Amino acid sequence: MKCSDHILSRRNLLTLGAVGGLGLTLPDFFRIKQAQAEQVNFESREGTAKSVIYIFLPGGMAQQESFDPKPYSPLEYRGSIDSISTSLTGERVGQHFPKTAKILNKLTVIRSMTHGEAAHERGVHNMHTGYRPSPALQYPSIGSVVSHEFGPRNNLPPYVLVPGQTNPYQGTGYLNSSFAGFSLGADPAAKDFQVRDLDLPSGVTMERFNKRRKLLDVVNNHFREQEKSDAIDSLDTFYQRAYSMISSEKARLAFDLSKEPKKLRETYGQNQAGQRMLLARRLVEAGVRFVTLTYGGWDHHTNIDQGIKNLAPKLDQAYAALINDLDQRGLLDTTLVCLCSEFGRTPRINQTAGRDHWPKVFSSVLAGGGTQRGLIFGKSNAIASEPEEYPVSVADWTKTIYHCIGINAEKELMAPGARPIEIVDGGSVRRELLV
Repeated sequence: MKCSDHILSRRNLLTLGAVGGLGLTLPDFFRIKQAQAEQVNFESREGTAKSVIYIFLPGGMAQQESFDPKPYSPLEYRGSIDSISTSLTGERVGQHFPKTAKILNKLTVIRSMTHGEAAHERGVHNMHTGYRPSPALQYPSIGSVVSHEFGPRNNLPPYVLVPGQTNPYQGTGYLNSSFAGFSLGADPAAKDFQVRDLDLPSGVTMERFNKRRKLLDVVNNHFREQEKSDAIDSLDTFYQRAYSMISSEKARLAFDLSKEPKKLRETYGQNQAGQRMLLARRLVEAGVRFVTLTYGGWDHHTNIDQGIKNLAPKLDQAYAALINDLDQRGLLDTTLVCLCSEFGRTPRINQTAGRDHWPKVFSSVLAGGGTQRGLIFGKSNAIASEPEEYPVSVADWTKTIYHCIGINAEKELMAPGARPIEIVDGGSVRRELLV
């Protein structure tokens, strides 16, 4: 044994990479379990959605070129991208979504989403937290609330970020940092993709790893005898759980895309959209409660036709593959798949052949997890400038997601200063969207 093996530091022993670039080691991360065990909300019970895949398209995807085309509007409003028919009679989507068009009968499309925030940061905050930004308080993301309310399942993190945290509003807000998402630290589309926190450091074999574990046990026993502290026992538990995840074949397999058949990986697409969504399916199948993934940059102020052409086909292929895969595995009815962006785009094509920010009306999509199949809900007006029927607020959207998960969004959580804050303030569960 090398001399370095005798230099026992709890952090050195288990720093197998940092969780999400936030400086958290696996033992830090597994404090989630203890914190959640102490704060379990007995009002929360698993709902129709046992897991959630939250697909976020940063930048603001245009509703006109995707889920709410306006084929009969003047050219300056409808744009030059054509629309195509779908599996729902009389309903159309943008021409670059042919695979999604075939599965529209499995989806709930909301064409009347609306809010008042035209800046990216504020719109992103809205769609990840259910709240408008406040200078006085940082609100938690939906994933962090799910982590807080339910905790881990099958010894896996309750909240996972794919490929990692891409904005601050995916974080814990006023909740304890122990409810943060587990970031992969790498892109699943990379050829050498590995979740670094599940891999042993270079040169460290499992045998050597187990020796370190035994040495740590010796140190722990010494401290326990000297200190007689319950806190040490609790701390030991965090490290034992971290060790368990590292050495757990089931945990490693959940993150191992190489176990998927090559044909299925190709069905999803050998690209960022495809491999991120395939990994998300593996994670929820293994027991992860909430997976957030991002894809693309949809801020098309100029040349929107080319921008959509570059991004939409890969999204279309991956998204349709995900929905079909979940359905074929019998998982769609218990997995809620949410597809959204921070806002939509302006009704009229601008002078640089693009569309600008437009939060007054845009589209989002739900599938599975207790939502209806083949539903087009709400309606925008003829030029997609505002809702015409059944407007859906961000609070409605978020509250409906929580309802499907089994969380009462009117429950109050404690913010700093012992301030009770509702998980979602206002809005209502849109039961019209549900089975």
